[in-house]
Amino acid sequence: MVQNLLSCSLLSKNVNIKIYRNVILPVVLYGCDTWSLMLREERTVRMFENRLLRRIFGPKRDEVTGEWRKLHTGELNDMYSPPNIVRLIKLRISWVRHVARMRERIGLYRVLVRKPEGTRPLGRPRCRWEDNINMDL
Repeated sequence: MVQNLLSCSLLSKNVNIKIYRNVILPVVLYGCDTWSLMLREERTVRMFENRLLRRIFGPKRDEVTGEWRKLHTGELNDMYSPPNIVRLIKLRISWVRHVARMRERIGLYRVLVRKPEGTRPLGRPRCRWEDNINMDL
């Protein structure tokens, strides 16, 4: 819904960046505290962010040939200085600290520290949310 708004030349780049930060990012990052972010998903989220930033900043004229070209990822990182979307997702460690400060009477804390009983299925274990937290630390 916002694609045409981001590439509209009537709005300044600052307004488009504010729309990206305040409208699009909260929708994309909803529930990211509980994601198990694998490399494939990390790459997909990064591509999504780069695509939106390229739409906001538009093409760039090459100084040597005079032709229009897409912005490279390094140029996008220079133009848009706040932390990238993957770094925001990896801030879930702050959520873990918040839950760790809770007492045992709260159900969320019990879910975090519980030890399940029974046997696991055959095959390689799936990557758990806890494994990602340990990798982030």
